[in-house]
Amino acid sequence: MPFIYGFDWTYVVYVLPALIFAMWAQFNVKSTFAKYTKVASERGMTGYDAARLILDRNGLNHVRIEQVAGDMTDHYDPKANVIRLSETVHSVRSVAAVGVAAHEAGHAVQYAVGYAPIKLRTAIIPITNIGSSLAFPLVLLGIVLSAPFLAGIGVILFGAAVLFQLITLPVEFNASRRAIVALEESGMGEESVKSAGKVLRAAALTYVAALATAIGNFLRLLLLANRSKRN
Repeated sequence: MPFIYGFDWTYVVYVLPALIFAMWAQFNVKSTFAKYTKVASERGMTGYDAARLILDRNGLNHVRIEQVAGDMTDHYDPKANVIRLSETVHSVRSVAAVGVAAHEAGHAVQYAVGYAPIKLRTAIIPITNIGSSLAFPLVLLGIVLSAPFLAGIGVILFGAAVLFQLITLPVEFNASRRAIVALEESGMGEESVKSAGKVLRAAALTYVAALATAIGNFLRLLLLANRSKRN
């Protein structure tokens, strides 16, 4: 069993390519954001302005917008009903900042209209967290103890993490689509909207990479669990 004694070729075959893709996706989103941070937004619109505009147009005047420390720490907190924008987005007058802020406002709109995928993703977060923590130890324990039942449970639990990443794709793509439509309706010029779209597409690739990594790990665990069963 190479997972324990020798060279782990399952990692090289199933996981490493996805990790390389994920590293490239992270580099790409950072470089794309940096590029379009240098492109001024129309009418001096900041990230805050863009998010506030979309929220108010959708009747979400009660959703607050706060600035938080860090870079690319932007997110919507549905429990607190607040959009938190990073220092590189909140008060920055660039198409990159506008695009990212509009995307987070898109998430707020998703919750407001009851968008099904985001409700499902939220519901399975606890299971996903448990599955991600216990999957690998259970599979390893199943191999060591020659207990395929334990390894099988580990694989099933990690399946929740794959499901989470799969559901995340339509959630993120839909939020970006809502952002682009909202920016177009706001009167922003075509070139600026295209530039904001490039930032959002680069960000979307990181979620594709996360799904690829999850699938790679799942296939690896499945193979190892089957090997444990045969042994």
